[in-house]
Amino acid sequence: MSKLIINGGKRLSGEISIGGAKNSTVALIPAAILADTPVRFDSVPDILDVHNLMLILKSMNVSSEFKGDVLTIDPTNIVEAPLPSKAIKSLRASYYFMGALLGRFQRATVSFPGGDNIGPRPIDQHIKAFKALGAEVSEHDGTVTIKTGPDGLHGAQIFLDIVSVGATINTILASVKAPGTTVIGNAAKEPEIIDIATFLNNMGANIRGAGTDVIRIEGVPTLQARNTHTIIPDRIEAGTYLSLAAAVGDGILITNIIPEHLEAFVAKLEEMGCDLTVYEDSIYVGPSHDLKPIRIKVMPYPGFATDLQQPLTPLLFKAKGRSVIIDTIYPKRIKHITELNKLGGKVKSEDTDEGIIVVDNSPKLMGAKVQAGEIRAGASLVIAGLMADGTTEICHADNILRGYGNIVDKLRGVGADVKLEVEERVN
Repeated sequence: MSKLIINGGKRLSGEISIGGAKNSTVALIPAAILADTPVRFDSVPDILDVHNLMLILKSMNVSSEFKGDVLTIDPTNIVEAPLPSKAIKSLRASYYFMGALLGRFQRATVSFPGGDNIGPRPIDQHIKAFKALGAEVSEHDGTVTIKTGPDGLHGAQIFLDIVSVGATINTILASVKAPGTTVIGNAAKEPEIIDIATFLNNMGANIRGAGTDVIRIEGVPTLQARNTHTIIPDRIEAGTYLSLAAAVGDGILITNIIPEHLEAFVAKLEEMGCDLTVYEDSIYVGPSHDLKPIRIKVMPYPGFATDLQQPLTPLLFKAKGRSVIIDTIYPKRIKHITELNKLGGKVKSEDTDEGIIVVDNSPKLMGAKVQAGEIRAGASLVIAGLMADGTTEICHADNILRGYGNIVDKLRGVGADVKLEVEERVN
């Protein structure tokens, strides 16, 4: 267990470079076991989720090596084996092994995944897709068992009842080698899905329509990596640092981003009155004054991302008036509220069923001891801690490290007084 200690109240300036997308990486690593050759990724973020996924690969005799930002995975000697439940339960994205193992072996047994507790995130759409592809699915004591009959998987028409990134990716992984044509209707459109499809297509897959609401897949018999796949920049990390820069910056340049992936978020910053200059692959954030309150409704991509409502909240404290956030995707995503209140932030949840969060002007934040309940809640506490006078201790900082690579070095690089302490476990 670890904690971040922040001495806040300082103005920051400089440059922050964004790493590869966490939400792509955690799907690309399971996708790699579909290959019949070694696979190489670069721009891989150095986050805890990557190391947990490497442990899962090792349990299947899949070797991996992580140097710098390059991750090499060799699945050529893969074997079926029970997956380590501790690693599986530590991150929700381990459910991508269901689709990847099904595509590779025509069967999979995976403990129900863990990850951030931000409210119900059922896998019923994943199961619906697996069944349509010809699999039988059963669940017992938190373990999902998926298997196919003698004819194996086959292409199918699948319409997702809700827009789901996880179900869309898992369906792609399960069907990419299945004979016939698979059509995914009401598919999610996130950039990370395009990234997965690009990786698979470069190995010989036939996936069309990624980034639209209809994806068509012609099954292929083999996938062979020929080139290194560069992971797209992390739009959620970028949005987090944009919020930080607007809140405590005296001029910060956020580099290695794709501005088109952040249009909904940037539009809200501009609506507030933030000083932004958007370049081809970077955004400069100047000192922001006299910010206006805004109203945000979280939506599936290309709308405002649910992962960014928490990192934006501390910036809303600076607005002269009341802001409202409506998160209908994960209405229970409120772990940051109690902790921000400890720092002096005026934020409350008015209706947890409807996901309504109200944020009022909070001109004076003071350091306190708080807990990072999950990744994005932790990110909001980092920004608030930098805004606050005095010292802020963020316990359970491992949750932050799951999604933000090299965060201490990046913050120190712009002048922040922050350090990471590893706490000794008490038996």
